[in-house]
Amino acid sequence: MERIIILAMFAQVTLSLVVMIVMGKRRITATKNKQLNLTDFKTMQLDKAGDTVRVADRNFSNQFEIPVLFYAGCLLALQLNSASYLVAALACLFVVSRIVHTIIHLGNNNVRARFNVFLFGCGCVFVIWLTMIWRIMAF
Repeated sequence: MERIIILAMFAQVTLSLVVMIVMGKRRITATKNKQLNLTDFKTMQLDKAGDTVRVADRNFSNQFEIPVLFYAGCLLALQLNSASYLVAALACLFVVSRIVHTIIHLGNNNVRARFNVFLFGCGCVFVIWLTMIWRIMAF
């Protein structure tokens, strides 16, 4: 189970890097289209860039919010030798939810669907943490 959890963490890291590349490409395109100029990047005033750039920027920021709690929970599970089937499954489900969230966010950006997927992922992280708390309290 440890390998599955580590692979799920790697998949989340990979997703973050893919989103960073998408964000960079969108910024470059906006610069080439004269929506932005290089001085806009000094203070990161990218409001003129349009929604596609702002959404990619926001999604990249999202990769360092709830996923941080995911990484911490997974590392705690590994440290406590609590890498169970449940934790591994929840880790994989969380990463799938983040991938789906990113596809929605960078695609048609359906807020309701995105929010539901976000809540599902948060639930996975919360149950990972509950499992760790149970492990600590039970032993």
